[in-house]
Amino acid sequence: MHDTPMHLSMFAEYEQLAEDVRTAQRRMADVRATADSDDGLVSATVGGGGELVELWLDPRIYRAPDSAALAADILDTVRQAARLAQQECLTIVSAFMPPDVDVDTADLRFDPLLRELDRQVAGGESR
Repeated sequence: MHDTPMHLSMFAEYEQLAEDVRTAQRRMADVRATADSDDGLVSATVGGGGELVELWLDPRIYRAPDSAALAADILDTVRQAARLAQQECLTIVSAFMPPDVDVDTADLRFDPLLRELDRQVAGGESR
């Protein structure tokens, strides 16, 4: 069986898609977003996958021994950093996404690839 020009074209499009996805994955793996608590005593850095990369606690946190408040500050700060990382990742994959998608409506791990594959299957409208 010989490859037709159409099959070769589709193969080339999928090769390009795979490369675009790999590039986006590399860029998202490099994302680092940092947030600070309102009082500046907690700083959290989160990676593109939502993982906590670094947590910094100012020694002044020990002046008021309130573990529940400290835990709440840490959680809030990590969540802020995670949201910043998600927004940066959404920017990276925005070419694969509809314009009305935001971090609350997209699963950044799968949506870009699935949406692009849907686009390819539906006839290849331009991005």
